[in-house]
Order: sequence, then structure tokens, then C-alpha cells
Amino acid sequence: MKALKAKVTRGLNSQATVNTCDNSGAKIVKIVSVKGHKTVKGRMPAAGVGDLVMASVRKGKLDIRKTVVPAVVVRQRRPYRRPDGTRVVFEDNAVVVLKDMKGNPKGTLIKGPIAKEVVERWPAVAKIAKMVV
Repeated sequence: MKALKAKVTRGLNSQATVNTCDNSGAKIVKIVSVKGHKTVKGRMPAAGVGDLVMASVRKGKLDIRKTVVPAVVVRQRRPYRRPDGTRVVFEDNAVVVLKDMKGNPKGTLIKGPIAKEVVERWPAVAKIAKMVV
């Protein structure tokens, strides 16, 4: 996992339910934890675009339901600022389910756009993306 060029505002708290935007079989997941996130005592860990999260599958195919899978946040509704001054806002929150912790996606295509910060951090996810914003 590389460092990000932009300081992304973390818009998804732990225990948030999020849609998936790939064809892995999962439809709705719940964020359980955020990998590599340090925080103050008593504060809930939060995830932003490009972060690796562990997620529990709530709705989807029967073989993948009720399992904990790694995922990467590719879109968030909360605006964040890029170094050139632009602010990026997506219309929904979305994640991509991974096969392993190295960043290989479980699905073969991603519906909708993904953020440029995800492309620089997760190259395997970038290969199956159709649109990068």
C-alpha cells in the first residue's frame, strides 16, 4: 500500500453499510475495521477513499454472505480536497471486494467511476476500472 498524494477526509465510519460496485457476488457490506488506522482512545476508526477495510457481507450470493472480506473504498460522498485545490465528491459510497490482502480484486469489472487516489495505491483494482475521476 503506497502513500496517497492527497489528504483524504475520512467519510465512512466503522459500522457503516456500503454498496459494492463490482461483480464479486456481494451487494451490501458493513465496514468492520480500517486497516492501518491509528486513532485517539474512544474514537471510532473511519475510512476514506483508497483505504483498506475489513467488511462483513450483509446482502449478496449465499456462498459469500456472512463472511468477513477485505475491501477497498473507491467512492465516498464526503468531499475531499486534492493538492491542486479541486474538491472531489461522488454521489454514493462504494467499495470493491478483494480476494486477498495484497489488493487483487475478486470481481472482474467495476461499475461506475473510481477515484484517482485508488488507482495510484491499488494498481490491480485500476486494471478492471472503466472510468477514473
